[in-house]
Amino acid sequence: MPRDIPVSNGTLLLNFDSNYQIRDVYFPYIGQENHGSGKPFRIGIWVDGEYSWLGEAWEIHLKYRDNTLATDVLLRNTNMGIEIRCNDIVDVELNVYIKKIEVINLIDKKRDVRLFFSHDFNLYGNDIGGTAYFDPRSASIIHYKVHRYFLISCLEEKQWGVRHYTCGRRDETSLTKKKFSEAEGNLDGEATAWGSPYSTIGIHMNLNPYSSSTNYYWIVAGETYPQVAKLNLDVHNLTPETIFQRSSGYWMTWIRKESLVIKLKDLPSTIGDILNRSLLILRTQIDNSGAIIAATDSDIIRFGKDTYSYVWGRDGAFVAAALAKAGYSSICMKYFDYCARVLSEEGYMFQHYNPDGSLASNWHAWIVEGKEVLPIQEDSTALTLWALWIHHENLIDIEFIRPLYNSLILKAANFLVRYRDEETKLPLPSYDLWEERYALHAYTVASVIAGLRAASKFADLFQDLDLAKEYNLVADEMTSAVEKYLYHDGLKRYARSGTRVDGGYKLDEVIDISILGLSTFGVINPSEPRMYSTFLAIREELWLKSSTSGCARYQGDVYQREENSPPGIPGNPWFISTLWIAEFLIEKAVSRKELDLALPYFEWCVKNALPSGVFAEQVDPSNGNPLCVSPLTWSHSAYVWTVLRYIEKGKEL
Repeated sequence: MPRDIPVSNGTLLLNFDSNYQIRDVYFPYIGQENHGSGKPFRIGIWVDGEYSWLGEAWEIHLKYRDNTLATDVLLRNTNMGIEIRCNDIVDVELNVYIKKIEVINLIDKKRDVRLFFSHDFNLYGNDIGGTAYFDPRSASIIHYKVHRYFLISCLEEKQWGVRHYTCGRRDETSLTKKKFSEAEGNLDGEATAWGSPYSTIGIHMNLNPYSSSTNYYWIVAGETYPQVAKLNLDVHNLTPETIFQRSSGYWMTWIRKESLVIKLKDLPSTIGDILNRSLLILRTQIDNSGAIIAATDSDIIRFGKDTYSYVWGRDGAFVAAALAKAGYSSICMKYFDYCARVLSEEGYMFQHYNPDGSLASNWHAWIVEGKEVLPIQEDSTALTLWALWIHHENLIDIEFIRPLYNSLILKAANFLVRYRDEETKLPLPSYDLWEERYALHAYTVASVIAGLRAASKFADLFQDLDLAKEYNLVADEMTSAVEKYLYHDGLKRYARSGTRVDGGYKLDEVIDISILGLSTFGVINPSEPRMYSTFLAIREELWLKSSTSGCARYQGDVYQREENSPPGIPGNPWFISTLWIAEFLIEKAVSRKELDLALPYFEWCVKNALPSGVFAEQVDPSNGNPLCVSPLTWSHSAYVWTVLRYIEKGKEL
């Protein structure tokens, strides 16, 4: 189930599913320690003896308020005659999540209305050894285990604190008749539970005909009881409404960067609105310690017992580059410090890392066909250098770059120089950007050339003229080798990969969107006939000829593909694949008319976004529903990058 609306402050993040249930709770690192473990925190509504769980019986509209990270949620049940409007936000300063709840009586009758919020915490990501209890000192429910504390409280009809509650063990059915009477709408007041506990609190209100009542509910996160007790007092002293308004105001100011507003003024409003939303969503997936998380949607666990909640050098580089181009370079300064910390002594990055910088699970083998190999995607190392130069171009802060010159730039660049075939001058094999094949890849070559060009500029900046010359020479040699070894004479286009054989490479004939990296990274001019014929083949073979349309990654892509997918399609359409078509057209354009050929691809992204503006990784080719993780940071960064590149090219023309 997609995560429609994440809210975060860089330390505390909550994800909601399409039924407006909290599913993921991350603290104190974004993407690490999911204290929700993907289990739903359910919401129940009792009205005059009738009970309903929030779900199919409800009309649910999930969006954000314009230009903020505050949600704008509408819940309506016409049979019950009730409408609920909610706004959620995580405070920008305090680790406090606030929910503002307005309940509206739609009929000409007095109503007794009770809301119930159930919490299914799995602290540290497991359901062993937890405690939930009612704390009379703070009039709240507290869940804790070791160094993780979550305090839940409310403001009910202008009265502070929890008055209706129960705690139970997960081996009992949540909200059983023992704990809760659907007929009477009461919780039993059980004050503690341990082992594998859940809790539920209630908010009661009496509504006159056609009237409404506004209440507040909050969760605070800390590492000790004194911390969460203090945060709860802060909510009392500041008031939930003040916290909500100051955080909403902060995000409105954050997104209204003058330089960005000017850039977007000539774009169709729908395209510009999704760009702003993409920037805000990207911010939710960045930890305050610097880690840029690929996705925090835990639903993927159902398929492979692993997640996307890691730092990939590839994804992080694209996000950092897009944010820099948008004028948000300062956000990613800690990210490059993070990269310098995790870079190996030899100068490469492994597949991915945990948000705290420790090495994450790695599914790349150290042995391929009986031979020892490096289990890396070389593009991750190279793209980090490429993104760092874009960051520097937009920030121009030599003081920031100086400590990274030896610890990151030179170490990584020197590895790229060493890690290549002495005969062909191309990089040695590594895993591809899709993390599926071990070979030499056109996309990897393009990224390595881009990384070396960036390293050369940095060396020039620091007056290491010999190194600058060496990095450029190696990049030149690789560029020439691409022409010699990766062009398929029979197919009249470039190949995506090659396996080393005597005298060169046996080329992979499967067509792949990633080949376009040869142009978008500046290796081959997009107007060069062989490159353009490659683009035409990609566009013809990978664009879905269906009502959903969009571009697949490569022919025969089965990842996340449903058994009932339309016959004859190359794979599911991805946002990044679709945007890479647009980026190629932008780079090739020599007139405004040619440049505007990119606009339909932006419109495809807008059309296939969730109502909240969230992009998934891919969409169902039959109905356009989101597939795999949602949101995917890479999808949003690709959109930001490509739209801004469209604007830049327009000025150049």
